[in-house]
Amino acid sequence: MTELGPVAWPPAPIRTERLVLREPEARDRAAFIELFASPEVGTYLGGPRPRDELERAVPEVPGRRPGLFVIELDGAVIGTIELNRRDAEHRSHVRPDAGEAELGYLLLPEAWGRGYAAEACAAALGWFADALPGEPVVLCTQTANDRSMRLAAKLGFTEVQRFEEWGAEQWFGVWSSVTPSG
Repeated sequence: MTELGPVAWPPAPIRTERLVLREPEARDRAAFIELFASPEVGTYLGGPRPRDELERAVPEVPGRRPGLFVIELDGAVIGTIELNRRDAEHRSHVRPDAGEAELGYLLLPEAWGRGYAAEACAAALGWFADALPGEPVVLCTQTANDRSMRLAAKLGFTEVQRFEEWGAEQWFGVWSSVTPSG
């Protein structure tokens, strides 16, 4: 993935009704390891990674890069959300030059089913729309991932195409802060 582009990073923490989206810090390392080691989180991402491997590989300050936020609830990290530029070699694109921003999110299973993903993603999309007005954001998920499919619809992503990759049907959609005139 490449940098987001001309955005001020890190932004001030983004506060929603229940959550805070902020830049990762050293104190978040254990939560990153928990996310990547979770069998439930890894279900549609190729499976969990071995905890001992993660203990060696995850840096002291995990994931510190433009576009990556931790999602915090009452002072505890419950997940991550990121906006990255989609590499040209990916199968699907909505812009001829590729490089569109792609939304990704991971939440710990105990945070599922409470609307936190929708709240965090909406806040991140709002931040992105303010930082880079008019730029589309894409999302790709397996069609078998019912939760992710419902979230994409709730956030206003529109299906662009479906395709087979990594042994599963993938759903590719686009979101834009620009409302079509008519």
